[in-house]
Amino acid sequence: MKMMQQGFSLVSAIFLLVVIAALGAFAVTLSTTQQQSSALDLLGARAYHAARAGIDWGVYQLLPNSAVAGGYAANCRAGATSQVFAAGTLPGTLSVFEVNVGCAATSAVEAGTPINIYQLTSTATLGVVATPTYVERQIGVTIAQ
Repeated sequence: MKMMQQGFSLVSAIFLLVVIAALGAFAVTLSTTQQQSSALDLLGARAYHAARAGIDWGVYQLLPNSAVAGGYAANCRAGATSQVFAAGTLPGTLSVFEVNVGCAATSAVEAGTPINIYQLTSTATLGVVATPTYVERQIGVTIAQ
């Protein structure tokens, strides 16, 4: 009778080791997944701000009193234009993003006054499309002058 009890203890110990190892592997996998998700959330926020910086740049180019005499605004009036800021162009943590700022202009007459309508679109991207680390944010605004 004593031999059967010793064998049972060994089976119980092996079972407990397997269960504890499985729980440990699950905890490591869950922790890694949460860390990657958090890192992608941070990159998404940075991509949004990079796209927002592109919109701010485009709006500045369209201002009548900006330092850009006839530059981007004149090009946009001629039709759809695009300006790409390669990675490394923006300062700080935004420097890893490529930002594409597009502008399309149309003219209209409102109450007898001609106005220009600009549609700005800014897209910030990082990484290779269809990979788990790809991040893209796009912002669009419409401005009437």
